[in-house]
Amino acid sequence: MLLTDYKWIQATAADSADLPPLVIRRLGLQDYEPIFQAMRYLADNPKPGRGDEIWLLSHKPVYTQGQAGKAEHVLNPGAIPVVQVDRGGQVTYHGPGQLVAYLLVNVKRRKMGVRALVDLIEQAIIATLENYGISATTRPKAPGVYVKDAKIAALGLRIRNGWSYHGLSLNVNMDLAPFANINPCGFAELPVTQIADFVEAREYLLQDVSKILSNQLLERLGYEACYSSQSAAEEVTTS
Repeated sequence: MLLTDYKWIQATAADSADLPPLVIRRLGLQDYEPIFQAMRYLADNPKPGRGDEIWLLSHKPVYTQGQAGKAEHVLNPGAIPVVQVDRGGQVTYHGPGQLVAYLLVNVKRRKMGVRALVDLIEQAIIATLENYGISATTRPKAPGVYVKDAKIAALGLRIRNGWSYHGLSLNVNMDLAPFANINPCGFAELPVTQIADFVEAREYLLQDVSKILSNQLLERLGYEACYSSQSAAEEVTTS
């Protein structure tokens, strides 16, 4: 299927701000490599006037090794594939029940530096977690978001031709066991956690988190929130 075949929403700039068009695409559960190749193609072949995009999805089980990745941090991948990629950072795991958001943003057009984009992403994640009563923080020289000593979200970016790609992964309601087979983000025995460990209601949790995170990212990029506060469970009940 083409990306345009999936659900998408056109964001609206807040306060009539002069911002580029931005589309959010909801891509469901995807193999990693086709999505990676699609992101890289768009960055390699920028078109004048093309709008920014945020892709929301989950991946089938995969380990991804960033540009700075060291082989010794992949301890025992077993049957899960390891894919070398061009984002920053070390090795991480993606799997069903984890929310991934890829930001294909023309940072040159926005006059936005990489550090500013990283800060924006981290603060959007922290605000999302606050909706669930989860207090989270960042760490100097260790991009991502942490709950006490456990990592709950990872991020890695690449800038090419003025465009960002890759993005963030937020652990929502997934099998965390594969993280034990790597040194997550290059840290030995780094504990990991997820939103489901802190909430009682888990049905539709991934869908609800994706809406909250989308709104948080949009607002920080200068757009209006596009999803209501109604949960996916409530939508099913009232529809």
